[in-house]
Amino acid sequence: MSKEKVTEPKIPYILIVDDVAANLKLLSDTLKAEGYKIRPVPNGALALQVAEKEKPALILLDIMMPGMNGYKVCRQLKENPKLKDVPVIFISALNDTNDIVKGLNLGGVDYITKPFRPEEIKARVSTHLKLHLQSIELLRKNRELQEINVTKDKLFSIMAHDLRSPFTSLLGLTKIMTENIKTLSPEKIEKMAGILNKSARNLFNLLENLLQWARMQQGNISFNPESFLLFFEVSGCISSIFDSAENKGIEINLNIPDNLEVLADMHMFETVIRNVIFNAVKFTPKGGRITVSAKTTANNFAEISIRDTGIGMNNELMSKLFKLDEQTGRTGTEGEPTTGLGLIICKDFIERHGGKIWVESEEGKGSTFYFTFPLNK
Repeated sequence: MSKEKVTEPKIPYILIVDDVAANLKLLSDTLKAEGYKIRPVPNGALALQVAEKEKPALILLDIMMPGMNGYKVCRQLKENPKLKDVPVIFISALNDTNDIVKGLNLGGVDYITKPFRPEEIKARVSTHLKLHLQSIELLRKNRELQEINVTKDKLFSIMAHDLRSPFTSLLGLTKIMTENIKTLSPEKIEKMAGILNKSARNLFNLLENLLQWARMQQGNISFNPESFLLFFEVSGCISSIFDSAENKGIEINLNIPDNLEVLADMHMFETVIRNVIFNAVKFTPKGGRITVSAKTTANNFAEISIRDTGIGMNNELMSKLFKLDEQTGRTGTEGEPTTGLGLIICKDFIERHGGKIWVESEEGKGSTFYFTFPLNK
C-alpha cells in the first residue's frame, strides 16, 4: 500500500512577497524575532519559483506589484497541486471591501492592510500557522482511518472468502472419509489423503501470510540484516516449495553466481523468495518451467528475477498487484487459492531494505518478477 506522509518543517518557513524593500525588511525582522524561517522575494514570478523549490508553511503576499500582481500569483498557487493548500495572507494599502473579497475568493485566508502593525502581523501569522498545522494533522488522521478501513475490509474479505474455500474442501473430504472409511479402497483413501494434504498446505500458506500481514500492520516485525550467499539461501527456500512444483511437473532452474552475497534480514528475504516462487508455481500449468536468476547492479544491489512460463497477466491486473485496496486474488491453474497478501508483504519487506519490486508479464506467455536487495559491501 502506498502511504503518503504529510509533514511540516520543525521551524515554519514563511515566504514574504513585496516589491518594496522597506516592507520586506520590516516584515522579515518582525517574524524572524518570533523564530520563523523567512524567505523574502521582491516579485511574484520569483515567489512562484521559490515556492515550487521549497514549499512554505505560509505566504505573505503583496497585491500591488509590477508585472504580476498578488491576485495572479495567488491564482497560480491555487492551481498548483503541490502548493494549493499553503495559506496566503494578502498585504496591501488597498482596504476597499471589494479588494478584500476578491483576495478571499481567490483562496486567501486573511488580509492585512498597510501601514503594518507588528503585533497584528505576529498574531495573524501565528493563528493561521496553527490552523494550517491542525488541518495537516487532521488530513493525516483521516488517511490513517482510511488505511485502517482498507485493512479491515481486506481482513473480512479473506475471512469470508479465501479462508472459507479451503476449509470447505477439508470439511467435505473428511466427512466423506469418516462416513465411508470401511468401504473405501486403499487407492481411494490415498488419493483423498493427497487432496487433504494439498488443501492443508494451501490453508497453511494463507494463514501464514495473514499472520505476517497482521504483524506487519502492528509494527511487530523486527529487522536484523545479516550477510549470506544468495545461491544457498534461495536453494533452501526452493526445497520448501519442491513438493508443490513436483506435483505439477514444474522444473525450477537456478542461474545465480556462487559468490553473490547480500545483506538482508534472513526472515524477510526467505518470505519474499517463497512467496514469489510459490506464486509462480500456482500460476504455471503442469510441465512448465521457473527460472530464478540474479545479477549485480551499478548501485550495489542484487537484482533477482523469477521467470515462469505460466498464464501471465494483463496490464490492468499488473497495476493492482501491490495495492492493498485492490482485489487481485485469483485461483491458480490447479485451483490453488490466493489472497493477494503475499506480494503486498513482499513489497513492504523489500522496501525496508531500500530495494524495489516490479513485474513484466504477458497473458498466455508467463510473468517475470524482479526485485532488489542490497549487496554485502
